Amino acid sequence: MSDTPQRGTDKTETAPARQAAQLRSRLDIATERLLRTAAGITDAQAREPSRLPGWSRGHLLTHIARNADGLRNLLIWARTGVETPMYATPDARAEGIAAGAGRSAADLRTDLETSAIAFAAEAASLADADWAAAVRGPGGVPHMAWFTLWRRLSEVEIHHVDLGSGYRPDDWPEAFAKETLTLAADRFTTPDVAAALLVSADDASTRRIGPAEAQPELEIAGPTRQLLAWLIGRSTGDELATKPAGPLPPLPAW
Repeated sequence: MSDTPQRGTDKTETAPARQAAQLRSRLDIATERLLRTAAGITDAQAREPSRLPGWSRGHLLTHIARNADGLRNLLIWARTGVETPMYATPDARAEGIAAGAGRSAADLRTDLETSAIAFAAEAASLADADWAAAVRGPGGVPHMAWFTLWRRLSEVEIHHVDLGSGYRPDDWPEAFAKETLTLAADRFTTPDVAAALLVSADDASTRRIGPAEAQPELEIAGPTRQLLAWLIGRSTGDELATKPAGPLPPLPAW
């Protein structure tokens, strides 16, 4: 997931706290949806492949739980001013996922819920001023503490789809799909990406991918959620249309 802060942030003193309050509400709803899905996963289904290559649903559920723990560390950093990295060592993330993937479905669900509750409790303990504190993830890019909530929301929404247990890109909230499509398009501006104009059939909004200096000669149109799903590798793009007609351009891994 991206560590790049959202563009267009209001930089007044109270803006980070307002961003945090809005995101906490959205995250609570997304987490509850995820927990309902996890409640229906059996032991056998937990061993089955997720939609992420090489990971079972057990791997993915464990990852989501450890992500909550790691991002909670960033909130502790923001609250205390003491640098607290997401993971104790560079290998800790992978080791934690591997260690927990084979557990029973009940244990996976308990871990998922417990870690989410701990994350929410830490978020509730931050003072308004804490949300403007600078923290950083493993990628090393600093961002305000409020953006940690956006990172968590992205993890929950996107990996909910990756479980392959009934939650689809079309189930993403509209606001999440719009905002994430903008952020995702900003990441695909490298020379290895074909210049194209993404056109949302929902509201006619547009976003560009490909090098900034290149003039897009290709339009890719479709519903916002499906544009996002294709861009981040969660769809083959069968519901999208190109102009001029032809195959969708290849994309680097998200």
